[in-house]
Amino acid sequence: MSVDAVGTERRGRRARKAIRQARDITMLPSLHRRIPLTELMDGAQVERIDAASMRILEDVGVVFRDEIALEDWRRAGADVRGETVHLDRGLVRELIATIPAQYTIHARNPDKSLPFGGDRSIFVPMTGAPYLRDLDDVRRAPTLDDLANFHKLSHMLPALHSSAHHIVEPMDHPISHRHLRITYSSMRHSDKTFMGMTTSPKNAEDVMEMCAILFGEDFLEDHAVCTGNCNGNSPLVWDETMLGAMRAFARRKQPVLCSPFVLGGANTPASVAPTVAQLNAEALSALAYTQVVRKGAPAIYGHYLSTVSMKSGAPMAGTPEISLMNYMIGQMARYYGVPWRSSNTLGGAKTFDAQAGYESATTLMSVLHAGCNYVWHSAGWNEAGMHCSVAKFVVDAEQCAMGYRMAEGVRWDDFDEALTAVKDIGPGGHYLGHPHTLENFQRAFFMPELFDNNAIEQWAAEGSVEITERALAYAKALLKDYEQPMLDPGVDEALLDYIARREREIPAAEALNQDH
Repeated sequence: MSVDAVGTERRGRRARKAIRQARDITMLPSLHRRIPLTELMDGAQVERIDAASMRILEDVGVVFRDEIALEDWRRAGADVRGETVHLDRGLVRELIATIPAQYTIHARNPDKSLPFGGDRSIFVPMTGAPYLRDLDDVRRAPTLDDLANFHKLSHMLPALHSSAHHIVEPMDHPISHRHLRITYSSMRHSDKTFMGMTTSPKNAEDVMEMCAILFGEDFLEDHAVCTGNCNGNSPLVWDETMLGAMRAFARRKQPVLCSPFVLGGANTPASVAPTVAQLNAEALSALAYTQVVRKGAPAIYGHYLSTVSMKSGAPMAGTPEISLMNYMIGQMARYYGVPWRSSNTLGGAKTFDAQAGYESATTLMSVLHAGCNYVWHSAGWNEAGMHCSVAKFVVDAEQCAMGYRMAEGVRWDDFDEALTAVKDIGPGGHYLGHPHTLENFQRAFFMPELFDNNAIEQWAAEGSVEITERALAYAKALLKDYEQPMLDPGVDEALLDYIARREREIPAAEALNQDH
């Protein structure tokens, strides 16, 4: 090797090291998927699921435990018998046809607004954990400060497109006031998109009022700014709490996830295809109701999928059947022309171990190949959602970045230039110092920061650091470097004034149901 070649090679190594050490927290755009979809069902099977779901809606019906919703359905022309609503398939199809297939979810930083639906996907962190594994990997009850740390990490991790809402439950604050502080934390510590609490109709209305302060009342009328989640009670029940929250969002034209909560084999049949038929009926009934509330309101075909261990009754993550159902649900959502949500990087392990990694990787790959739009629970989920792990949070986010890169597909923009490099190097050479390599190595092959690919001798010399320790050190470094995004002082003051007024009005001891 010539002196010039050696010098070039060393300069190349130094350049690569300098780039690795420069932290780039620029958020990735919404994922524009360019890989083929996995579609298990042929056209006849899709229609078979649709027909079965429509028979369930017409013959079995769905319980709406809410007088306002029952009256809404009567006015819409549904067959209401007590609390059970029987929905004609023609009415259902007419209503869901008014749901927007694609739109933009707006962030308070316009540069972080996201095209959504169709072949676009976004990654959203987990929510709802009553415990966390903290920066020292200790499992304990979370605080508002812990929640703020997760929102800060969400802000700094490029593959995460949202700060979500209650990633962990802040146990040091009254239950009845938490939705206010959680929403403010989502808004204040990140300028990405966020979710809104739907723990009660009034809580959802508070979130909408805070969104109006942040964005302006008129802006909400024609712009999606906050996503809510409403869980069904499978089998075939929607309750007053969720329906009231759904109305609060739909009236303000804000998107809501219509999410049956599936425990396969426990609250659905113990078989994949019939489970999807039931889930599909449940989701369609809620999607249709959003349009009864307000035609044209954005809504998202949702679900939470788990299968139940017949040995213990415990929910399981990462099973083959969950992947199969995701593929099928993706097809059904596309059949109806509506965006859809799934769950990602789910784990049932009690620590950030190999089980957590395998389960999470399985769900990540299946939702990407299924073409999911709203990829929720994309960071931190473990112990069946009972805790959010800081270490897993940052590694999951990097895994989402890797999945993002895969789902972008093959790049062809430098094809001719790279073939010229083949001619330049010729037989027996190497490409490390070639101008094309120096210009493209960072984008050509994903280089994980949190995985160790060094020789075992170097790994041992550097302290034999395993993934959990490495991830926690990375999270601490991110938080040390965190800079709060700019928020107009007048808007900030108005938000805090609203929170103070509502906390005076709401009894601190008032108990409210919690989101899933």
